[in-house]
Amino acid sequence: MRGEFRINGAIKECEFAPEAVLAQVLRDNGHTEVKIGCNRGECGACVILLDGELVNSCQVLAATATGREITTVKGVGNLHEPHPIQTALAETGAVQCGFCTPGMVLAAFYLLSRNPDPTEKEIANALDGNLCRCTGYVKIIEGIKLAAERMRANG
Repeated sequence: MRGEFRINGAIKECEFAPEAVLAQVLRDNGHTEVKIGCNRGECGACVILLDGELVNSCQVLAATATGREITTVKGVGNLHEPHPIQTALAETGAVQCGFCTPGMVLAAFYLLSRNPDPTEKEIANALDGNLCRCTGYVKIIEGIKLAAERMRANG
């Protein structure tokens, strides 16, 4: 099959098997920021925004995503222009191995776009489904709180 996707604002045509999941198609086409962990929708490593909604891309058939807007973590911020969430996570020591970081950033981005002043409990709930085996969640929550504070201060 062939399908056209809008990935981080750019249109990209991809070839894939009818049974292919979106996570694998993205990775096969250079979007290695989308990680594949459990392949069962339980770890959050493959999280993307699909038409603005947070989804586990390992649970989405690629054919159902053709013509839709896909945002990976690189569509939020990059090395040269990091998003405040990425900066805050790095500053608070919330990033260790980095495998879970793209999913955590997108989960935080999704939360803060809907709730600019979340409580710790709301942050924890938003991260439910994103597993981190290195840092625990204290520093991640601290980083998201710091990012929220900075984003509110900067409008």
